[in-house]
Amino acid sequence: MHENNELEQGRQRGIDRRRFILLAAATAVTANPCKTYASEQVIDAGPLSSYSADGLYEGFRDLGFFVIRKGDKLIALSSNCTHRKCRLKAEKDRSFYCKCHGSTFDPNGRVTAGPATRDLPAWPTTVEKGHLFVKLSGG
Repeated sequence: MHENNELEQGRQRGIDRRRFILLAAATAVTANPCKTYASEQVIDAGPLSSYSADGLYEGFRDLGFFVIRKGDKLIALSSNCTHRKCRLKAEKDRSFYCKCHGSTFDPNGRVTAGPATRDLPAWPTTVEKGHLFVKLSGG
């Protein structure tokens, strides 16, 4: 009986525990949506010497990106199809193929055949102390 009395007094004060928790969670989400939903990961893709020749490097495919060297530029291109996030296969001509639904992308990540309609995103890269770092983000 004592417990019911306390519960009733709490309700009379205008908010019960469940509603308080829901409101607190909603406030936390709306106060900082980027940190709540977006996950960010920085990956050390190794020494620059690992990417000395022009070409496509597949070593980080399963972590979500390919490294591509074109002249003096190093690019990290998503290894996930933009249609349904299936893992892409790098072809000999440096294009990309999605075995799940047949989408293809050119060596620059532009869609050449659907069902994908969006090009592959390029992830930001930085070089620190002779290593390539790739910043992956997702929601």
